[in-house]
Amino acid sequence: MEGPLAESEILTLRNRFKRDAELLLQAVSEEDEKSKEAESKPLPRINRHSVFWILASVGLTYYVDFFNVILENSDIKSWWFNVGLVLLAVSLGLAAFCIVYLEWFRGIKQYDQEYPAIPPITTAAFIAASCSFNIALWPDETLAYCKGDLDTLESGTQSSLSVFK
Repeated sequence: MEGPLAESEILTLRNRFKRDAELLLQAVSEEDEKSKEAESKPLPRINRHSVFWILASVGLTYYVDFFNVILENSDIKSWWFNVGLVLLAVSLGLAAFCIVYLEWFRGIKQYDQEYPAIPPITTAAFIAASCSFNIALWPDETLAYCKGDLDTLESGTQSSLSVFK
């Protein structure tokens, strides 16, 4: 009698495991669907953090009189500044092409897969533009100030050493 009872217990146990496995698989698939929905939901384009940084940059630009300095200062190295402007225009043009044309008009959301060369070219152009602007807007006097400070430091060190002689 133990044989038939053991077989029925094994069948019940097997059926229970099948039901539990099916429930577990359904729960996992529901969680996957929820996570896919959460991943596919795009972030809002305008949020408080973005607005804060945009307003902060506009305020700082106004506070330091940036445009007047750019237009009137003769210490700006114009060749580097023009190179920076061209590279910035390339970077912004490629960004506008991706956002406006590809995403809005053509409906391509993953434009980096469609046009894989655009993100690295845009990034390289922006980095090169920022380097060009740094070279163009960096004042030459800082080197003179550093050299003057070094001379002062050397003469001060020599005079303090002469006290110990």
